[in-house]
Amino acid sequence: MRTATPPPVAPAGDHHDLAVVLFAVIVLVTLGITFWAGRRRRGGADDFYAGGRDFTPLQNGFALSGDYLSAASFLGVAGLIALFGYDGVLYSIGFLVAWLVVLMLVAELVRNAGRYTLADVLALRLRRRKVRAAAGGASVVVTLFYLVAQMVGAGSLVALLLGTNSAEARTWTIVAVGGLMIVYVTVGGMRATTWIQIVKAFLLVAGSVLLTVLLLLRFHGDVAELMRQAAQHSGAGQRYLEPGLKYGKSFTSRLDFFSLGLALVLGTAGLPHILSRFYTVPTARAARRSTMWAIGLVGGFYLMAIALGLGATALVGSAEVRHANAAGNTAVPLLALVLGGGNGSTGGVVLFAVISAIAFATILAVVAGLTLASSAAFAHDIWAGAWRGRPRRPRGGRGARRARGRRALVPASRRARGGTDAATGAAGATADGAPATTERQEVLVARIAAVGIGAVAIVLSLFAQQLNVAFLVGLAFAVAASANLPVLLYSLFWRRFTPRGAVWSVYGGLIPAVVLVAFSPVVSGTKVALFPGVDFHWFPLENPGIVSIPLGFLAGWIGTLTSPEPADPDRYAELEVRSLTGAGAA
Repeated sequence: MRTATPPPVAPAGDHHDLAVVLFAVIVLVTLGITFWAGRRRRGGADDFYAGGRDFTPLQNGFALSGDYLSAASFLGVAGLIALFGYDGVLYSIGFLVAWLVVLMLVAELVRNAGRYTLADVLALRLRRRKVRAAAGGASVVVTLFYLVAQMVGAGSLVALLLGTNSAEARTWTIVAVGGLMIVYVTVGGMRATTWIQIVKAFLLVAGSVLLTVLLLLRFHGDVAELMRQAAQHSGAGQRYLEPGLKYGKSFTSRLDFFSLGLALVLGTAGLPHILSRFYTVPTARAARRSTMWAIGLVGGFYLMAIALGLGATALVGSAEVRHANAAGNTAVPLLALVLGGGNGSTGGVVLFAVISAIAFATILAVVAGLTLASSAAFAHDIWAGAWRGRPRRPRGGRGARRARGRRALVPASRRARGGTDAATGAAGATADGAPATTERQEVLVARIAAVGIGAVAIVLSLFAQQLNVAFLVGLAFAVAASANLPVLLYSLFWRRFTPRGAVWSVYGGLIPAVVLVAFSPVVSGTKVALFPGVDFHWFPLENPGIVSIPLGFLAGWIGTLTSPEPADPDRYAELEVRSLTGAGAA
């Protein structure tokens, strides 16, 4: 039986230079894609938010998997498996199962019913400013949680690369990543973000395949031996391969894991940056095929992530992984160092640098998609849709033909009452007295919002550097499942759903989720909390999904039953026809 000697925490000496060079290459390539895509932009909101809707299902499938396979997947999930074994594997299963919900319930319907954002789907039948403001605000909160996770992962990765645990190195890395994501969005929009995601997804899958093959060769294809070695070097023995190492110590921890799994399975269908991907393809059929491609890529990746987590424990050791980063975020780069030949070897340093660069590209790509989704929610939903009113659109050309097709779906009785803008779902500027906006103004506001959201994400990330990135993403999933999913499902499938029900559903899930997180062990009361020196937590669970998700559904139901005005059957019929057939879709 072979044994493994834990290597040093990071490569030593001048070999850092190679990794730094590869990081620089990744940054230059992504910036090159951004400026290339920026020159190809045709202008207008359609191009900025949806990339012109001319991506193929395969391209969008890679982009979807790129958006989904974030630092939480490549760094956090493998790190959880390296530290907690079986319980970490269960975490990865939740990420994968979530895609079945997306495929069966929302992919095709959202593509048909919306235009750029989740709020567009809601506003097609619930034409109220309050609905747009609520949905847009919830989307911004979800993406901020997700952004913090990615930027924390970037800080951990670069700190490992530089061979230091200094807070200063992580801080400057977070600031640099924040600056880059602002450039990606403001210059390139959705077109640049999509191509960056495609390149990143290819690199990520290729790097994972390379590491998995090298790992299996190291153990001569004997997976049982890999698992035995992992248990031996885990510090927990056989318990590493059994349930309960992290989540089974008490009833509270088991309940916490159930809450986490619920959030992961249901949250994907409410993630704004995932939903916006369905608008970058020309048809609903293309959206469904994109999702099928994404399921295949994501499923294959998580199978490899399980092997890599086990390999990190077997060859590096849980103690060394935890020493390099308390949350386990650097397990995969450390594994790459060992598989390449160890510290000081050329192969080890090269492989370490390559994998670290791929992980960095993963972070850059995901933060770009998240920033675009949040800036779109602010500009399109909150500023243009809820505050200023609907944008003015050209009278002729392709946009006008689409608008006439949409108006054909609106019953004559409603057109006689004044009509609506089916493209955005907002009330007309004349009807509600709000000043109309142009698409140029809306895109300008989206770019400004990207700068502001990037700044907020940087500040929040500086306080969350000790948390596991997969866990942080779990919080984002919980908020998405609590605030976005209930209102989306009610709007698509419940004929009696009203605008009051929509507003209550969003806030009824969002506010409890955020409040419970604020008073949970994540924020205070533990050594790895955001504020470890104080203790004001009273909610015992780390993930609020088990409470906040039912509250979101319950609030929407109560709001609808107590609404003073009934649901409009004509508007629901319009949504039903459009979501199922695609007639009049953008």
